[in-house]
Amino acid sequence: MAGSAAVLEDSSLLSRLDRALLRIERICALISGVAIFSLMFLAAYSVTGRKFFSSPLLGYVDYIEAAMPIIAIMGISYVQRDGTHVRMDMLVSSLKGRLLWLFELFSIILILLLMVALTWGAWEHFERSFDCARPLCSRDSSIDISLPIWPSKLVVPVAFGVLVLRLCLQAVGYGRALVLGLENPVAVPLNISVAEQAKLEARALEGAD
Repeated sequence: MAGSAAVLEDSSLLSRLDRALLRIERICALISGVAIFSLMFLAAYSVTGRKFFSSPLLGYVDYIEAAMPIIAIMGISYVQRDGTHVRMDMLVSSLKGRLLWLFELFSIILILLLMVALTWGAWEHFERSFDCARPLCSRDSSIDISLPIWPSKLVVPVAFGVLVLRLCLQAVGYGRALVLGLENPVAVPLNISVAEQAKLEARALEGAD
């Protein structure tokens, strides 16, 4: 077990690719966390300025709008990796063996098709607002302080692109489990009970001491 208590690892190529992508996903999640912290700092700064100096932070709403894609989307692949994203656990937990892997593979393929379409559309949307023939390389900007919008739009296809890679790895993992009849495949989130999850987390904490 590594990274997540519900994802197995070994020396196979699929597992090595999983760990390599996990490093990128952790960076994306870190960027999302930094964005949240930054907004907390800006909120405190703006409230303090308004309260004591009658001068709130100029463009505070613009900064929030610019950071929103980072907060909402950058960490999505990270949670997809270990199965902590929205899942139908009540249904999935009742399935076993190849039937479970077939259901998971079918779900992943559907999500993958949707995300490829969304990634393509998000990139097209980004390109429409990016133009270095204009000031700040932008066709449009925020209202209050004219903050360029294209960096925020670029976040969406980048984050979706990382998620597409994750879904491709999981599709291979589930497909491999389905064909070979594996009980505990690598690089995919496994269904474990609450008790098993608690034991694995306790072991992880013991190893960190």
